[in-house]
Amino acid sequence: MLIKLEIRPNFLKKAILSAISLLIFSSPRAKEGLWLPPNLIDRQNDLEVSGLRLPIEKLYNPDGTGLNNAIVLFGSGCTAEVISSKGLLLTNHHCGYGTVQGLSSVKNDYFANGFFAKNNAQEIPCPGLTVTFIRKIENVTDKVLYYLPDTMKNKIRDSIIALRVAAVEKDYEKSTGLDATIKPYYNGNQYWVIVTETYKDIRLVGFPPNGIGKFGGDTDNWMWPRHTGDFSMFRIYAGKDNKPAAYSKDNRPYRAKAYFAINTSGYKEGDFTMVYGFPGYTQEYISSYQLKQVYDITDPIRIQARSIKLDIWKNNMDNSRDLFIKYASKFAHIANGWKKWQGEMWGLTTNNVIDKKRAYENKFQQWANDQPAKPYAGILPAMDLATQAVNDAMRNDEYIKETVLGIELVQQGATLDKMLQCFRSKMPVAQLQDTLKKLCNKGFYKNYDLATDKQVFRALMPLYFSNSTGMPAYYSRTYRGYNKNFAHWANDVYRRSAATGIDKMEALAEGAQAGDSTKILADPAWKLYTAVTEYRTKKIVPLMQRYYNKMNTLNRLYMKGQMEESPRHDFYPDANLTLRLTYGHVKGIDPDGPAGYSYQTTLDGAIAKDNPDIEEFKVPEKLKELYKKKDYGRWGVNGTVPLAFIADNHTSGGNSGSPVLNAKGQLIGTNFDRVWEGTMSDYYFDPSVCRNISIDIRYTLFILQKFGGAGWLLNEMKLVKN
Repeated sequence: MLIKLEIRPNFLKKAILSAISLLIFSSPRAKEGLWLPPNLIDRQNDLEVSGLRLPIEKLYNPDGTGLNNAIVLFGSGCTAEVISSKGLLLTNHHCGYGTVQGLSSVKNDYFANGFFAKNNAQEIPCPGLTVTFIRKIENVTDKVLYYLPDTMKNKIRDSIIALRVAAVEKDYEKSTGLDATIKPYYNGNQYWVIVTETYKDIRLVGFPPNGIGKFGGDTDNWMWPRHTGDFSMFRIYAGKDNKPAAYSKDNRPYRAKAYFAINTSGYKEGDFTMVYGFPGYTQEYISSYQLKQVYDITDPIRIQARSIKLDIWKNNMDNSRDLFIKYASKFAHIANGWKKWQGEMWGLTTNNVIDKKRAYENKFQQWANDQPAKPYAGILPAMDLATQAVNDAMRNDEYIKETVLGIELVQQGATLDKMLQCFRSKMPVAQLQDTLKKLCNKGFYKNYDLATDKQVFRALMPLYFSNSTGMPAYYSRTYRGYNKNFAHWANDVYRRSAATGIDKMEALAEGAQAGDSTKILADPAWKLYTAVTEYRTKKIVPLMQRYYNKMNTLNRLYMKGQMEESPRHDFYPDANLTLRLTYGHVKGIDPDGPAGYSYQTTLDGAIAKDNPDIEEFKVPEKLKELYKKKDYGRWGVNGTVPLAFIADNHTSGGNSGSPVLNAKGQLIGTNFDRVWEGTMSDYYFDPSVCRNISIDIRYTLFILQKFGGAGWLLNEMKLVKN
């Protein structure tokens, strides 16, 4: 059965929702914005009017005591927060999912059973996982852009900037003894240096089973109301000097100078909240022409292809626990974007965002026409022409990436191609065999199922053929050779290719001789991979690269023009996975009308959804026993446990795991999602429907103590009440 997204019917107009909200309670409007920590001093008045009761210098300072020193980039795309002086980290369940998958097996199934260490000795090392602190952020625009006119040729301008960036980074690293990275903001109109410290010995402390941490699964993902206990806990370990160190049994828990106090008193609707973390990617200031590409090309193609792929994966995962473990993390990753893009398209349509962009552009164009000495009048017409010229290539490229390169065996053609380069390097046989063994990629095959991938091939290749307006000659020729029968083609590819299993790959490596490159040249997976990548390299990539280079210049000038045209507007830089603070208020919503209006969910709602026959809604027996006995300890409120809440903070991907703070800067929850109706906030923030979803810290502590039996961890936390 094809996976379908259930879209709520008869979504009420935003104006009605806003009116209902005002009748229920009165609070300030949502504050759109992803603010740079060093610039928060400029927003002090607005923050305080909104409700901040913390000295502004406590939010960010580079001396080690600011709250920025209690937040880390978790891995490469999530946020986590330090919640004890002993380096205890809190983040989302889904942020730790990939790491925990690598630690799990059928014997130690942490997805089914969870994991809670009973002491430090039981904490599990997590190879490859890192966390990064932000120690300092400084504006270095003057050092990067001095004497660089806007109209300078891109290639020359970019090369000068690259040299200056490298030099400034080196100076900061030398003066601080830490890592330094310079990133562009406002589409390259500003540059800021970020001084960081990365810890590499990270250990798993607590991970609830999927029946809590992933409760509701993909059905409830991006939805409200929500009953997902989306948290996990890790710990930072350091060397004797408290500095980053590779894993060692001699390492000790990181001694944190800054960590979050945890407020256990809760909140009420209208209370001030902040989210501090690493939002990943927004494009709030792009033109209508680029937004139309998202709406007409990229989002629809991704949704179409992933619907097919996810349906196959889900059916097979439902029938095999072993396959479920193999594909759980991959499925979650693919499904997350799939559902988000559907909400994004819905939001863009409902809000008429493209039309609003066009109206704004008309106003900008009128202003630009009156600035003959500045390079702004031709920007929007140039954007229009550039997008029209590349749309067909973009469409073809998206289909290649989501169909052909969405097949795991074709992806493994890249490994075969690396092996081929080893053969061609003419290295000695012993060295060749050793190098090839290292390339075999055991980690991939640990989480791969041939039969499932073969089904994906048979489903996605027809989609590619029916929608592509140009393809590699090898594809059309081979398709005809199999009498236009995708099933026959798949049978032959998955029978013959060495990339279908680790045994075949290792056999190829162990017995390799100098002349065996012909085996790879004849491999159908290698042929599929190289044919399509060469086609992209020759036919598509040059067009796309010229387009992106041109748009980089146009977007930089357009952003600068917008800031000049509206100097009093509060422009914030688009998200780029750097540290930001956003703020707003606890605020409810229900897209179906006032009858279901809410800002908080409880354990009652999770129990009501329990369905032992559906994996996504299967509540663990121990949690049901705790509920039956009302054994909540100190975490009970009105006969239940608060579970999740929503607020109107402006968040994005990467804010997963971010601390949600009250007016005093105390932790009240952990951000983990947005509501489906507001996912277009990466392009357009609508305060009537944009909401971030967070797990209540009291539910986290309840699960940790009463369900997980890890109450010992509470002893190292600073728990406070109002």
